[in-house]
Amino acid sequence: MLAGEFGAAARLSPKALRLYAEQGLLPAARVDPATGYRYYRPDQLPRARLIARLRRLGLPLARIAALADLSPQDRALELRGWLHAQRCLLDDRAAVVEAVQGSSDGSGLADAVAQRDVPVTKVLGRRRRIDSTALPGLMHTAEQDIRARLRACGLAADGPRFVFFEDLITPDSDGYVEVAVACDGPVEPVDDLHVRLVPAHTAVYLPVPPGYQNLPLILRVYDAIEAWTDAHPGVVCTGHPYEIYPGTGSRFDVAYPVAV
Repeated sequence: MLAGEFGAAARLSPKALRLYAEQGLLPAARVDPATGYRYYRPDQLPRARLIARLRRLGLPLARIAALADLSPQDRALELRGWLHAQRCLLDDRAAVVEAVQGSSDGSGLADAVAQRDVPVTKVLGRRRRIDSTALPGLMHTAEQDIRARLRACGLAADGPRFVFFEDLITPDSDGYVEVAVACDGPVEPVDDLHVRLVPAHTAVYLPVPPGYQNLPLILRVYDAIEAWTDAHPGVVCTGHPYEIYPGTGSRFDVAYPVAV
């Protein structure tokens, strides 16, 4: 079949056929050396139609190539996993929309914002570039490894846990996050664990109330602190936000270093 006939039967445009041939996803069965015309076999139509359907899902060509080579059963399993991930992503985005819509809902969170002076704090930490879906796992494993290292060095391992957000992270946008535990005494870094001093600073903070500790409502806590600083012209944020566990009468606090 000529490329035009084959494309019509497979519902693929000439441009798409050329692209898939160049990428090795759907090579022509034969190319006439004199004319450059591409010819396809009729038995290539099922693969071509499958590719067309998978492209409608917005999948990249590399993922389509892998899926097209799987058995129908394995392909169905992979696609169900992909669909579940897409639903989770859509739920996360819906949660952000809800939080944005309710960011000025008069919840009174800003009334609980307070200031405190934070001394120089020595921490043992792990820094990784992740998206928000990987945050729970990082927090759990990093804290376990850090506290185990402190105990191995003969130090108390019951200091508060910090989570420093150097960038905004979302399900589809990654950034650097540091998980650290406050410590006293000599400790040698090992593997990807590092030791550093968190400078003394003034923090504007908000104890996170029950019901606001997860998405989407945790975003309103951050919004409330930022709104509070915006309403106080003499207060300027000087660094990235962080969470500290345990908090002030709460599971954790959200804090921003500020200059007053």
